[in-house]
Amino acid sequence: MKRAKAGHFLFLHFKTKGLGIKAILFPVFFLLSVFMGKIVAQTAPKYSNEFLSIGVGARSFAMSNTTVASVSGITSVYWNPAALVTLSKSVNLGLMHSEYFAGLSQYDFGAIAFKPDENSSFGISLIRFGVDNIPNTLALIDNDGNIRFDRIQSFSVADYAVTFTYARRLAIKGLSVGGNAKIIRRIGGDFARAWGFGIDLAVHYQFDLWQFGIMARDITTTINSWTFYTDNLEEVFKMTGNVIPTSSTEITLPRFILGAARTFNFGKKWGALTEINLDLTTDGKRNVLLKGDPFSIDPHLGVEFHYQKLIFLRAGIGNIQQEYEGGKHTSLQPNMGIGISYRGVSVDYALTDLGNLSAAGYSHVFSLTYSFDKTKGNLPKL
Repeated sequence: MKRAKAGHFLFLHFKTKGLGIKAILFPVFFLLSVFMGKIVAQTAPKYSNEFLSIGVGARSFAMSNTTVASVSGITSVYWNPAALVTLSKSVNLGLMHSEYFAGLSQYDFGAIAFKPDENSSFGISLIRFGVDNIPNTLALIDNDGNIRFDRIQSFSVADYAVTFTYARRLAIKGLSVGGNAKIIRRIGGDFARAWGFGIDLAVHYQFDLWQFGIMARDITTTINSWTFYTDNLEEVFKMTGNVIPTSSTEITLPRFILGAARTFNFGKKWGALTEINLDLTTDGKRNVLLKGDPFSIDPHLGVEFHYQKLIFLRAGIGNIQQEYEGGKHTSLQPNMGIGISYRGVSVDYALTDLGNLSAAGYSHVFSLTYSFDKTKGNLPKL
């Protein structure tokens, strides 16, 4: 397969004392969710709604999506909703566009987030992943057996997710919680449609030079209800001996992402940040570093160096797998990138190795993030 076209992105003291019952609720909720996932593991497919696992933002791509603990800015609505309270400006806008597989598929993201006060933030975002202009050749041959190219129409296969995000600081210094309510719409041309609904919950904690994050995606399990429109396909289904579908339910089991990050300062101008994330999936054995059934754990690492928080150099390692073609060996996906940030405007670049995820090659990712303070009434001056 041809190398993927370059992606273009646009984005307009850890104390336990006094926590009491609050310190117990989350682990209990965690175990309960895992138990629920185990019950339905036999009926839930792997990689359901996988378009929501791609990621957003060149910074995160450069660090191999290792940003659940250290994320800030508009992309918090995706990576860790609880971190949305770290926004430095009251209004934050974001748009993204990317193309994969030589432009065959389009991946888009748009978001807006507000910070009305120091203790809360909210936002709304949209993700779309789709393949457009697919030829429909069902009517290529007319009733007389003639080939009629003028009867070819096109259709799209697309997945959509609208997400509503809210984050709130708690009384414990450095601790915040957040969540997403997401509505999912999946369209397979004129042949299949689905509606889905899901909930994400997140926790973010910052103490001194440390940051911790937990992202629980599809915590209640996400259910897609499919309806199939097969009037034009009945003859083909009967000829091939296939069962004509009428409706179906698809379940997405919970995924937990745990992250820890630490900042290092080298004098007044230089600094670094390192982070490790563990992705815990509950939908059965996956080809990751620590695989099991129903739980698999996928670790990934990221590092970021900066000069006066103006110029950034980033790298990451992820997608660690065991391969057996040509002998047993371990493969991994290295990423890297750079960034510039100045007065609320950040320009980031990432070189990502998608070759280990698919037949696509390296992709170039560009991001522009922008935020402003509406109370000043003016856009920031550059």
